[in-house]
Amino acid sequence: MSTEPPTERPASRGNLAELGIERLRSRAAEDLVRTRERSAVLTDSVDDDDLVQQHSPLMSPLVWDLAHIGSQEEIWLVRDVGGREAVRPDIDDLYDAFQHPRSDRPQLPLLGPSEARSYVGTVRDKVLDLLDSTPLEGRRLVDRAFAFGMIVQHEQQHDETMLATHQLRKGAPVLTDVQPPSASEVDGLAPEVFVPGGPFVMGTSTEPWALDNERPAHRVHVDDFAIDSTPVTNAAFMRFIEAGGYEQPRWWSEDGWAFRQRAELSAPRFWRRDGDRWMRRRFGHVEPVPGDEPVMHVSFHEAEAYARWAGKRLPTEQEWEKAARYDPRSGRSLRYPWGDEDPSPEHANLNQRHLRPAPAGAYPRGEAPCGARQLIGDVWEWTATDFLPYPGFNAFPYREYSEVFFGPDYKVLRGGSFGTDEAACRGTFRNWDFPIRRQIFTGFRCARTPRAGEFG
Repeated sequence: MSTEPPTERPASRGNLAELGIERLRSRAAEDLVRTRERSAVLTDSVDDDDLVQQHSPLMSPLVWDLAHIGSQEEIWLVRDVGGREAVRPDIDDLYDAFQHPRSDRPQLPLLGPSEARSYVGTVRDKVLDLLDSTPLEGRRLVDRAFAFGMIVQHEQQHDETMLATHQLRKGAPVLTDVQPPSASEVDGLAPEVFVPGGPFVMGTSTEPWALDNERPAHRVHVDDFAIDSTPVTNAAFMRFIEAGGYEQPRWWSEDGWAFRQRAELSAPRFWRRDGDRWMRRRFGHVEPVPGDEPVMHVSFHEAEAYARWAGKRLPTEQEWEKAARYDPRSGRSLRYPWGDEDPSPEHANLNQRHLRPAPAGAYPRGEAPCGARQLIGDVWEWTATDFLPYPGFNAFPYREYSEVFFGPDYKVLRGGSFGTDEAACRGTFRNWDFPIRRQIFTGFRCARTPRAGEFG
């Protein structure tokens, strides 16, 4: 069985918003195939016993994720877009994520590994046939292949979830990758960069496959702020630990300190002390914690405590997006920190190409106009902002994607990780999770409000 990373996408595929209809149709087909290759890597790399096992009560068995991918694809594309006969209507409720908590899913009468593979294969054959014949205009759900792009993103999001399950599973390594690039051209890279206050356009109304919570584009005013040039590193976080950061409630919010005590936190998840050094477990490998990589597997509460200890704070979502997208030379918001072109391996650490973050300061070609790096890829970054709708938000095509999660229970994460696919990551993409989550590939960078006249 293959455990190689999924096939790398072509070097340049063009801006989705600028593609003609037939090229857009080809692009959707390419992304569907490329995404399924990744799903196969994540499920074919383990045996059937491993596929049906629950590796953590926080996660579903891998076989549930696989069949759920097929179920959503069947409901939205085969039935809704295509109006064709249902393949397996009897399993709709079984794979409805809102009906069954993850901890209960192993007890359900799930499709077995071979049956799940056969099911998702049958659905995909129908979808590729459907894509060839569906007009990609005239109906909002299919306009510019939106529904097909939505399903690509849904599968990629579950692929990242399955990758997190692989990190939680015990046993020998089963996934392979290549080393990320080293940090080059870092001489003279300042610890933080200054972003002048003023308005910018946040969100999007033009990105064809943008999801409802990214819409609509709207003007936002942000005051002057400074933000770290790179995500906080393991070495920097070690200094927080050594300074007693986990033992001093003054750095923690009330909720954060209660969580730290309840969960008995003393370091990022998957770290352990071995004499005078820190070790970590990474996809079955036990290795020294590399000081120059962005810290990972920390909760919002840990990130917030570190920021306070460092005399800073977490950036707001608005600050993060302005740092990542605003180009003061043109006065407009870019699709990505580096411009409007799709990500390449020189821009960002995405697509499960590497199974770890690259060292802080890598990817100079991905630098934002403000001078910050690695705002896309490597690690998801916690922000200080609750997950809320933008002004003029309209749920589409269903409330359960975003609307039911709005509120103070969830914090916004931005930027994607090494385990995020480019189809599910852009300068406007919004992720969200509970502030206690640590199994996901999360890190952070700090921000602060400058002193009057500090940056001239």
